Amino acid sequence: MSELSSTWWRADVHHDRRPFLLARNRITKAFRAWFEAEGFEEVEAAALQVSPGNEAHLHAFATQALTLSGEASPLYLHTSPEFACKKLLAAGEEKIFSLGKVWRNRERGPLHHPEFTMLEWYRTGAPYQALMDDCATLLALAAETAGTTRFDFRGTACDPFAAPERLSVAEAFQRHAGVDLLASVAADGSTDRDALAAAARDAGIRVADDDGWADVFSRIIVEKVEPRLGEGRATILCEYPISEAALARPKDADPRVAERFELYACGVELANAFGELTDPAEQRRRFLIEMDEKARIYGERYPIDEDFLAALASMPEASGSALGFDRLVLLATGARRIEDVVWTPVA
Repeated sequence: MSELSSTWWRADVHHDRRPFLLARNRITKAFRAWFEAEGFEEVEAAALQVSPGNEAHLHAFATQALTLSGEASPLYLHTSPEFACKKLLAAGEEKIFSLGKVWRNRERGPLHHPEFTMLEWYRTGAPYQALMDDCATLLALAAETAGTTRFDFRGTACDPFAAPERLSVAEAFQRHAGVDLLASVAADGSTDRDALAAAARDAGIRVADDDGWADVFSRIIVEKVEPRLGEGRATILCEYPISEAALARPKDADPRVAERFELYACGVELANAFGELTDPAEQRRRFLIEMDEKARIYGERYPIDEDFLAALASMPEASGSALGFDRLVLLATGARRIEDVVWTPVA
């Protein structure tokens, strides 16, 4: 636990943090006004869900609901409002956004907090490139509202008003690690662990004997690629291998990759966006793969939200994005750690 987590209520500590917090409030108001002007409806997703999400490396806070007779049923604090928002799209909503709290366990550090604010928005009938434009607009709006012309974090600077660079994951691997990523991905999306492991070792990255393809992919991203993203201007890292995009649809021109992108500024991941998968059978297949991987690594699995899969069959084509609001406020205000921009940090 950091010192700030237990002393944020002291007057001297609060005095130092207050300018960041007031800027946070201004950015919140500016974002809500922008979405309203764009014709979005703000929605509120229930925090308690039957499934917190089915990605292998996401960890939830578990609880239970009790009936009047004391019978218990498991529930989780959601790690994202995604399932609820997509059900609303199936119900007929067309342009929605959510700005609210989410919870993720096993996460704490300068850029992580167990309870944080996520901005998530969806456009039906829109390509996922439309969300790239949204992200660029929101970066500039956050900077303008905070009164800054530059983001600077850990020695890396970024112009939030410059058009973001658009870079495929394969291009980033080649540029920053000298690795031909797609040489290890077959036409059907299956992956060759040994081929990627050999390329990673040639790039100077340690690979453990029990690392799978996804583990090696993650090592290359973290060690070689992410630190170089968002230098000078933001980076939109797009076209992830299909195995790394459990909720995204394949790209028509190359089914080895998915309509997924992440937004980076100053080496900090800010947003994750998809052209949304709407095939319930394929979604179930991917969820089961993810939960098998979670069971292999962590010895646990989360239930699948059957209502969510049923809703996918009625959900229109859409694109959606989730943005870590606290991280963007951190960059816009010049704060050094996420707890500086959270009104009441978790102890």
